Amino acid sequence: MSNKSVIQTDKAPKAIGTYSQAVKAGDTVYLSGQIPLVPETMEVVTGDFAANTRQVFENLKAVCEAAGGSLQDIVKLNIYMTDLANFATVNEVMATYFQEPYPARAAIGIASLPKGVPVEMDAVMVLS
Repeated sequence: MSNKSVIQTDKAPKAIGTYSQAVKAGDTVYLSGQIPLVPETMEVVTGDFAANTRQVFENLKAVCEAAGGSLQDIVKLNIYMTDLANFATVNEVMATYFQEPYPARAAIGIASLPKGVPVEMDAVMVLS
């Protein structure tokens, strides 16, 4: 028997491909990439890069909560940006969502993301 279960919530965007919002295996939750989609409309949030980043964190937060945790339970965060010049903005916004100890993190510059958005994040969360 598998101890794997799918996490699904209407408070985060539906998957736009062949993946689950998150998968829980034991006490570890693997959160799929979130982009700045508004869950109710499935449209990209309007606004600047900071607004996009806030929406991504809100989406991750909703999936964390659906799994029985919170953003503070994230141990690894990967951030994908189409322009690494936005690195400082990510740090500013992230500081409003996390307190120390911060998760391990990678910031990766890439050519493009789904729906032409400027930022996507995925994460690994451990529940206690």
